[in-house]
Amino acid sequence: MVRKLSNNANSFDFLELGQAIQDAREKQRITREELAEELGISARHLQSIEKEGQNPSFPLFIQLVTMFHISVDQYIHPDTPTGKTTLRRRLDVLLDTFDDMELTIIAGTAQGICKAKEQPED
Repeated sequence: MVRKLSNNANSFDFLELGQAIQDAREKQRITREELAEELGISARHLQSIEKEGQNPSFPLFIQLVTMFHISVDQYIHPDTPTGKTTLRRRLDVLLDTFDDMELTIIAGTAQGICKAKEQPED
């Protein structure tokens, strides 16, 4: 039995995902012009993807989401719970850059935040 594709595939709004690409690019302090040059596209085309919701070609889409570790599930299937959000994936990548001593500090900080959340407010 072949499943029929929903009409949502044809009407996908790329605006939120484009904004996630822009946010990730800015967090890495990469200018639009630098990224466009690296990708071999115009800065105006990249701007239209980030700010106007223009759909990029599939190869460019894959390049962008892979480069910035963006989870597309949350944008393509917004009503379906996802395993990891884009923020969690970026955090995983960032955590991979730390050594064990730095991870111990981060773990202690996270545990402190959890304990503070458990405290009743007066």
